Amino acid sequence: PESDSELNKRLEIEALITQNVDQHIALDVLIKLSLSPHGLVNDNIRRVLWPQLAGVDINRLERAPSLDALQNHPEYNQVVLDVNRSLKRFPPGIPYEQRIALQDQLTVLILRVIKKYPNLRYYQGYHDVAVTFLLVAGEEVAYAIMEQLSTTHFSECMQETMEATQRRLMFIWPVVKFENPELYTFLQKSTVGTLFALPWYLTWFGHSLNSYKSVVRLYDYFLASPIYTPIFVTAAILLYRSNEILKEECDMASVHCLLSRLPENLPFEELLKTSSKLFDKYSLSRIEKDVDELIRNENEKRQEEEKLILERRRKISRPVTAGRNLGLSQWLPNVLTSKSVLVTTAVSIVVGVCAYYYKNQYLAAGIS
Repeated sequence: PESDSELNKRLEIEALITQNVDQHIALDVLIKLSLSPHGLVNDNIRRVLWPQLAGVDINRLERAPSLDALQNHPEYNQVVLDVNRSLKRFPPGIPYEQRIALQDQLTVLILRVIKKYPNLRYYQGYHDVAVTFLLVAGEEVAYAIMEQLSTTHFSECMQETMEATQRRLMFIWPVVKFENPELYTFLQKSTVGTLFALPWYLTWFGHSLNSYKSVVRLYDYFLASPIYTPIFVTAAILLYRSNEILKEECDMASVHCLLSRLPENLPFEELLKTSSKLFDKYSLSRIEKDVDELIRNENEKRQEEEKLILERRRKISRPVTAGRNLGLSQWLPNVLTSKSVLVTTAVSIVVGVCAYYYKNQYLAAGIS
């Protein structure tokens, strides 16, 4: 049901739309409407205004080719596989025939973009973005929007490797550090990294939220905002959850599990206000300078660790004195004590569990 404030905003937007024969709203007004509480309110309005926000001319749309015409594309099988996994993104109770038709449209939409721009690489999670625009705006408009966003907002994510994206995610840390040093120190000490936020960034939270209303509200906000705004929304979420995070055990697995599960009741209107304030408060150049220093410190730490490892190896490989020179048969029993076997076994189990856990996390994030 529509709240009173949603009703008032919907009526305001509808009045602005009907004032113009072509239904266009001045871009500065449209941006303010999209950023302010409730965004564009409902999908009927979004169908009209999302193309305008994305810079798409609906009078110059390209006709979609058939699915058969795209089956030879090298990414075809992967795209079909991902689209078939996206059942939860379709409206509940949708008739089977309609869902199959939408899945085919989604497959065509994605393949059209990466065929037109061969320098862009499809990533798993891209379909989560595309399906949102497909459900709201229809096949041809959704394609035009995705073409525009793929060459702007998502171009960094569509490079040959995820290196640039991983670096961009590190922009979260300076913002958190500036606002809450205690939280920043805790998260760095836990060595949690930024993997938890990867699906948020790659899919504009579409993969990670169950609430369709929250997803399209975020898309209003992101379409009307600068390219890297999802970073500031992520920082706002971490800051909002700071008390909950600081109560957690300070280790990587515990913190990652906590952060990767987004609560259903997040107050997104409040978080978007915080995000906008953070974006205005901290320039990207200031954040980037801090990230460069963080990367430099991490590299130095890694080099020191590698140096220590090499030094240990050298000590181990040094020839022992004649008095201590034991044959292999004499040496093994001393090494393979019950305690050492238990320790080795425990380490192996931990490594195996971590490998299994992170494999699943990468798959959940849409990365193979």
